[in-house]
Amino acid sequence: MAQYAEEFHKRGAKLLGLSCDDVQSHTAWIKDIEAYSSGCKVNYPIIADPKRELIKQLNMVDPEAKDSNGNQLPSRALHIVGPDKVVKLSFLYPASTGRNMDEVVRVMDSLQKAAKHKIATPVNWKPGDQVVISPSVSNNQAKEMFPDGYNIVHLPSNKDYLRFTNV
Repeated sequence: MAQYAEEFHKRGAKLLGLSCDDVQSHTAWIKDIEAYSSGCKVNYPIIADPKRELIKQLNMVDPEAKDSNGNQLPSRALHIVGPDKVVKLSFLYPASTGRNMDEVVRVMDSLQKAAKHKIATPVNWKPGDQVVISPSVSNNQAKEMFPDGYNIVHLPSNKDYLRFTNV
């Protein structure tokens, strides 16, 4: 997260960490992260949850992995919360698997575009690729909303709901 903090900042996102370790552990852990990540600073807050109450409430535990005391290990969970304070997406990786931060940034871009333009992003979409106009948008509305035009994919059903455009 520290290495990608600037990417999140560019998108108006605020980072918040949640860890089942205590504050003293965080202090040492942050030094390790900053050293390992070539000096990237951990400049976002981290909540200490040593009793593991929050991580359990937020379903951020690996159901199978346990520490030497029998406590469930935290998963590598990540929640994206929109400006409306609603969870827009959750990633839940097992404790043994690191997150794909490029995918997290891609999802942020997709969510922000979709909220602004009434579109959806297709499989494997990347910024700059065409997007799909929401089926809730009529062709007349699409002409107004996307003045540079759009392409309709002709399908066997003869329905024109699959429309691609650039935004």
